[in-house]
Amino acid sequence: MAKHKAEAPSGKDSTGDIRIDPAQVAETLGEAIRCPTISHQDPAQFDPQPFAALRAVFAQSFPRVHTQLKLEPVAEHSLLYTWEGTEPALPPALLMGHLDVVPVEPGTEGKWTHPPFSGAIADGFVWGRGALDTKGSVVAILAAVEALLAAGFRPRRTVYLAFGHDEEVSGRQGARGIAALLSARGVRLSWVLDEGGAILAEGAVPGARAPVAMVGVAEKGYLTVRLTARGRGGHSAMPPRENAVLSLARALRRLERSPFPPRLREPTRSLLAAVAPAMPFPQRILFAQLGLTGPLLARAMTRNPTTAALVQTTTAVTILQAGTKENVVPQTAEARANLRLLPGETVEGALARVRRVVGPKVEVAPASEGWNPSPVSSTRTVAFQELSRIVRELFPGTVVAPSLVVGATDARYYAPLAEGAFRFIPVLLARGDMARIHGTDERIAVDALGKAVLFYTRLLQAAA
Repeated sequence: MAKHKAEAPSGKDSTGDIRIDPAQVAETLGEAIRCPTISHQDPAQFDPQPFAALRAVFAQSFPRVHTQLKLEPVAEHSLLYTWEGTEPALPPALLMGHLDVVPVEPGTEGKWTHPPFSGAIADGFVWGRGALDTKGSVVAILAAVEALLAAGFRPRRTVYLAFGHDEEVSGRQGARGIAALLSARGVRLSWVLDEGGAILAEGAVPGARAPVAMVGVAEKGYLTVRLTARGRGGHSAMPPRENAVLSLARALRRLERSPFPPRLREPTRSLLAAVAPAMPFPQRILFAQLGLTGPLLARAMTRNPTTAALVQTTTAVTILQAGTKENVVPQTAEARANLRLLPGETVEGALARVRRVVGPKVEVAPASEGWNPSPVSSTRTVAFQELSRIVRELFPGTVVAPSLVVGATDARYYAPLAEGAFRFIPVLLARGDMARIHGTDERIAVDALGKAVLFYTRLLQAAA
């Protein structure tokens, strides 16, 4: 197992005696990927052994972290590290990631350039499930702390490292457990940094003539609803005119034809304002006059699924269930629809709207625990300003833009404890790289991994 030593000759940081060896960091990430820490939807499929193996990889690869920081397992498999600061009265900072990964879709294993849990290092990349989401950033954070410890650095404010083990199944044990533990201890955080946005290469943001660092300052809410229709059953040779399947189909059609209205809210307004200088002249004018052009832009953004998610509460029907035999008309039909709630919406309001749209013949109820959108964190804090400065230093010419994370992250559990919660990994992604996350051929460039370590070292030096 690779150890990260202070005397490693390559990658000396200009900010001080910080030495980073990207090749060693890549080796450790490869070992981490070879621990298949999969989160399955069915809890009965959970295998604790890979999580124990991953913890052993960390202990061997980052010896200073494991002798100088306090480590507490939470919910058995999540990890909370505490790095005591020199001024304990200052609000602590928290760096996050998650240890679990999604499964590889059965039948797609052969489509990978390298096996999904090989952790292969080839062609300048580390390959495998979790390379981007998020073992890469977890290893980079630990390597940064290891390098800082080797250089004798100690933060002024206490720093927590929180790595959950069940983020891919909503983090209800890991991140929620760690947040509850910190809350019970009376901890109030200065800032939190989790996964979320990344640096999108030039051309990945339509129209932008520069790379854009999408720093998530908020995330959408979450609600899954169960729609149930009931009706007369019977023999398929004499089908009733009205039945459960038809009622449900009509309800889903009404839902599709009555989407939530588009609204240009924060942080999407700030995102458009930030990227305006990098846009061609017509868009630049539109983005600079959002007070006048906002409604028009919001409607235009609904034409593309990617941009629509920034201005709408989205609805996706994901599960359909009806019938048990091909010649029997079912008496019950059920669907599940997943909603991602725009800031300003609530679970209660969205549920009420779905009920109005589908009508009284179909029952609508929450299918699982939902949550409201997160607060929108201020971009005027020292942490955000330092983060932005470091991104511009390491990635010259990049536009730093506050953004809305349309998926769910573990950061939502810590947001109530923090002055600001930001969602960002310091990795440059080309347009096709986004499809690798939860998809085939997930990978991270070795050079990008080294630069991520450098980012976290500078952030800790500047903001902690």
